[in-house]
Amino acid sequence: MRRHVFSFAVLALLIPTFVSTQTQAQTQTPDEAINHFNKALKLTGRGDLDRAIEEYTKAIALSSRLDLRKKATPRVSVNSFSGADENPDLSSENIRVIDPFTAYAYNNRGLLRYQQRDYLSAIEDFNAALRIRPALAAVYLNRSAAFRANDDLQSALQDLDHAIKLNKDFFQAYNNRGGLHHDLGHDKEALSDLNRAIELKDDVADTFYLRGYAYLAVSNLDASLKDFNRAIELAPGMAWSYQGRGTVLMKKGQMQEAINDFNRALELNPEIAWAYLNRGLAKVYLGNETEAQSDFDKCLKLKPELKDQITEKVELARYLRRKGKQ
Repeated sequence: MRRHVFSFAVLALLIPTFVSTQTQAQTQTPDEAINHFNKALKLTGRGDLDRAIEEYTKAIALSSRLDLRKKATPRVSVNSFSGADENPDLSSENIRVIDPFTAYAYNNRGLLRYQQRDYLSAIEDFNAALRIRPALAAVYLNRSAAFRANDDLQSALQDLDHAIKLNKDFFQAYNNRGGLHHDLGHDKEALSDLNRAIELKDDVADTFYLRGYAYLAVSNLDASLKDFNRAIELAPGMAWSYQGRGTVLMKKGQMQEAINDFNRALELNPEIAWAYLNRGLAKVYLGNETEAQSDFDKCLKLKPELKDQITEKVELARYLRRKGKQ
């Protein structure tokens, strides 16, 4: 399985439209719950995630079960949203229903927990949101990100399939699914999704960067180079795009140009083990084995598991160097 670093898109905090209680009793959200929700939004903007989570928790507690009491009438559509009691007693004095507003609070709290890398708690919140509002494509997108971060790629893929089923023009879902397919080695599917994402939005560096790696995986070097160039044009500070472009240039035999890109990648992010490995291989090809060994040492410090690959690739680089001199 390949795992390139890429930004897995999540949607921003969801803000519901509050409906007048005179027109739809089932969205009769208590004012206090709305106040806690709005306070959470402000705290999030300030970067105070712990207190924002507390405020969402209060909003959820107040809104998750409404007590409509005698004001409710049989005209209240208790079954109009997921999560309501299966056989509600509309004649009772205490009709308890799940407030659809609560789905937004669960989603937003899940996003904050995702940001805090508490992925299992985030998934629980997204589950709760979808029990209440199962048609929110954005929540499937967000839950897929948490699944991926928790190394459950198949569940992440299923959520993205569902998000796209709900919204055929969902750019972020195509982008993320293309990245997941690439992680899993599904190159044809990755290219299909990334092509669709670029049809929908052609100015996102991450998508070109991802498609560059997908083209590289199927040895379409010209298309890969073009995409990495576009990614760098859109986001000059994205280190992994230089790593990708350097790899393409190395495969094309342009070793010094490749080294220049690996240098830039490592200036931007000195933790990219593959950039050290590839720069070392390019130096071996050029006959600079002393400098190359320094790069291999740095690579192994970051990823000791690459030791066998380095040995194999160095022998290949030496063979290609000898062959090139004949």
